[in-house]
Amino acid sequence: MKKKDMESTLLFKHFGTRSPLWYFRDDSDALHLSGDGEVTTTTVGLSSEQANAIRQLTGVTSHLTFDLKIFNDSVKLHLVGKKTDKATWAGTAADYYDTDTVARDLEHGLMFAEQVVSEVNSLVVIIDSKGKIKRFNRLCEEVTGLKEENLLGLNAHDLFMPTTEHQAARENIKNFFSTQSLFEVERPINTQYGVRKVIWRNKLIESGSGEQENFLVCSGTDVTEERHAKERLMELATKDTLTGLLNRHAIQELITEALTKANAPVFSLLFLDLDNFKKVNDHYGHVLGDCLIQAAASAIHSCLREGNVIARLGGDEFLIVIPNATQRAAELIAERIQERMKTPFNLNRAEIYSSCSIGIAVFPEHGRSMEELIRNADMAMYAAKDSGRNTHRVFTREMDKKVSEYVWLDTNIRKALEENQFELHYQAKQSLTTGKVESVEALIRWNSPERGMIQPMNFIPYAEESGLITPIGKWIMETAAKQAGLWKKQDFNLRVAINLSARQFRHPKLVEDFKMAILAADIYPSIMDLELTESCLIEDESLALKLISQFKELGAEVHLDDFGTGYSSLSQLSRLPLDVLKLDRSFISSIHNDVRAQRLLRSMVAVAQELQLKIVAEGVETQDQAEFLRSIGVDLAQGFLFAKPMPAAEFEEWFKQFRQLKSVA
Repeated sequence: MKKKDMESTLLFKHFGTRSPLWYFRDDSDALHLSGDGEVTTTTVGLSSEQANAIRQLTGVTSHLTFDLKIFNDSVKLHLVGKKTDKATWAGTAADYYDTDTVARDLEHGLMFAEQVVSEVNSLVVIIDSKGKIKRFNRLCEEVTGLKEENLLGLNAHDLFMPTTEHQAARENIKNFFSTQSLFEVERPINTQYGVRKVIWRNKLIESGSGEQENFLVCSGTDVTEERHAKERLMELATKDTLTGLLNRHAIQELITEALTKANAPVFSLLFLDLDNFKKVNDHYGHVLGDCLIQAAASAIHSCLREGNVIARLGGDEFLIVIPNATQRAAELIAERIQERMKTPFNLNRAEIYSSCSIGIAVFPEHGRSMEELIRNADMAMYAAKDSGRNTHRVFTREMDKKVSEYVWLDTNIRKALEENQFELHYQAKQSLTTGKVESVEALIRWNSPERGMIQPMNFIPYAEESGLITPIGKWIMETAAKQAGLWKKQDFNLRVAINLSARQFRHPKLVEDFKMAILAADIYPSIMDLELTESCLIEDESLALKLISQFKELGAEVHLDDFGTGYSSLSQLSRLPLDVLKLDRSFISSIHNDVRAQRLLRSMVAVAQELQLKIVAEGVETQDQAEFLRSIGVDLAQGFLFAKPMPAAEFEEWFKQFRQLKSVA
């Protein structure tokens, strides 16, 4: 028998197979052999060199050739196998001369490796140094819509890389083959379904058979959806969802970046706010309001030039960055925008006009930080609104002072209410026919610990704008009612008038608060009267009629203050149940030398008398003025000629002396 046949028969004789199984553990230098169904199991001692050779095997199927002695017979064996876990190696053994069995065992190992390459959940492409495809696994076929059998030998760059990527991809491959260093790169690839983005991790390997050649194994992960999601998140983080413009965060980042550049060039900010947007939104609804925002954004954008950047900050506010723009250049763009906004927007069959107010701040003149520039442009925008809207204003330091004053007022008015810093002064109204004082006007003063006595003109406008006039007005109402109650107990027989602003007049609890105040002070029917400005009447005449009637039912008289300076009509006066007209001091100051003022006063007095209204003139400071007013039929006068405004205690002393003098006269 030939040696090959004899040894093959020997393996078969002892193990029942020509390719028994083997395994090796790291804790000894023994090789374990077993047949099918463990017919025979034996352990063969290995030399240190042989044992270490097995320990060098990895998870990739390989083979070793050992000369061993089995059952006292010398055998040259091929061991085909790999590392199977942390401390174990295993495989199959075959006689060195049994080439069919060795080939079969190696084929099984290679088939396993091929199956792994084919089915692994990664894109696997193997290419040669010329970029030609040698392997193209199943996942690659699924992602690209192409079959491996149709691609072998074709150039991967030409097939899959966009034209713009060809040169860069070839350079990468060339460098890789020359340096043999690992690298990772993200590339777009063309597929039957569109462009996909793939991260490729590349490794160089040698061919296992035939002519020795190096191949590039490209293992890829499709990150298209991940990149789309990231782009969407980035868009959500930087774009306004309604208009598609940049949002507040993105424009702030852009401005900050511009400021950090060395020798940052001049640029301008335009802070834009739509005029009367809230009224449009309230009247037509939020859907049309959103349409207006979109249309306005498009109209504004059409007025800008390349390089100008616009963002929506929120609501109806927009911010525009104009690079390399001086103040005059920014003003020209503002004028262009306002001219465009004169054209109405046709939205859902509604024709909407919407002007805008624009504030301008220029770097570095008006600020050197992003926060300062935006804040100053915002201040300038509000200055434009205060100037009548539909205009633009450039920031000035005076605007900053005004805002600082508003901040101080907001904080300290609240403290004043909490700490009882407000007080009422009372000014007499004297009859021009009898000389008696039968009523007074309550006038608020602010005794600030920081600034001393503050006159109403210096804080009431802000209180009205901010809404703080409502708690201030309630305090005046309660304090004046309480004082009227005290004077009633002293038989002063005085009516006390308080002023109401238009904002207070619209407060839903006004009548209820008034009623509670007079009941708490025990002055029902009311001896506290109300002085209204003409603005209270013109905004909602039906509401004014309703409220005036309710006040009169409680016993109060209602005075129309500053008559002649507003916009009320004679027809309104005839419809409203008023009791008194107060002539504004601006008509009184010039009557001694202005014939037209005299004629105007005579006309107003005539109107009041026809409507059976009492007439009070305020700001009377000279005897000549008093005499003229008496001569034309004015009933009461108020001014420094008769008495200045005084705190309650001081007024009481004055009034007692006044009555005493009158009784003597």
